[in-house]
Amino acid sequence: MSTRREFLTVGGAAAVIAAMQAGSSAVAQAMAGGGQVTTHTLPELPYPYDALEPYIDAKTMELHHSKHHAAYVKGLNEAEAALAEARAKGDFAAVQALSKKAAFNGGGHFLHSMFWKIMAPAGNGGGGEPSGELAEYIEKDFGDFKSFRAHFSAAAAAVKGSGWALLHYRPQDDSLIILQAENQHKLSPWGVVPIMGIDVWEHAYYLKYQNRRPEYIEAWWNVVNWAAVAENLKAARKA
Repeated sequence: MSTRREFLTVGGAAAVIAAMQAGSSAVAQAMAGGGQVTTHTLPELPYPYDALEPYIDAKTMELHHSKHHAAYVKGLNEAEAALAEARAKGDFAAVQALSKKAAFNGGGHFLHSMFWKIMAPAGNGGGGEPSGELAEYIEKDFGDFKSFRAHFSAAAAAVKGSGWALLHYRPQDDSLIILQAENQHKLSPWGVVPIMGIDVWEHAYYLKYQNRRPEYIEAWWNVVNWAAVAENLKAARKA
C-alpha cells in the first residue's frame, strides 16, 4: 500500500510537470461560495505551424492546435465553472456528467500542452536519439533504444480507437514505463507522471496519412524533442 509520503511525492511530481508544461497561462478566479476556479488558456506553440514539415503538415498542426486543443480548454473551463456553481448551490445532480467532462477535457489540455513541447523541427532539436540520463533510463528499463522505440510504436499503433501512447516516470521504483490512454483519460493509472506522448487520435494525422497510423508514428520519431523529454524526466525525479 502506498504511504502518504509516496502519495505526496507523486502528486508533487504531477504538479511540477503540469506547471512546466502548461506554463503560467492559468488564472485563478473566485466563485462565490463555490471555491477557487482556474481559467485555463490555450498555450502558444513553440514553433510555427509548418515547422514540423514534412513529417507533420502545417494544416494538421493548425487545426490540431487552434481547434481541437482550444476545444479542450473551453470544455475544461466550462466543466470546472459548472462544478463550482454546483458547489455554491449545493446542487450536485449533474456531478457525474460534469466530472466526466472535466476529466476528458482536462486530460486533453494537459496531454496536448505536453505534446507540443516534446516536438521540435527535424535537425533543429527534433529527431535522433536521447542522450545522458534519459538514455541511461531507457537502456535500464527497456534494454536499448531500439527495443524502446519498437515497444512505444507498437503501443501507439495498438491504441483502440482514439488515444495516446505515453512514456511515464514511476517514482515507486524509479523507472520508465510505456502505457496507453484511450481518449485522453481512460486506462490512466495512479502513481505515474507522463513525460512523453504521441497523439494517435485521427485528427493528429488524417489529413496527411489518412488511415495509415503506423506511417504517421514512424514519421513522428523525426520530430521528437529529446531534450524536452529529458527535462520532463528531470523535473519528475526531482519532485
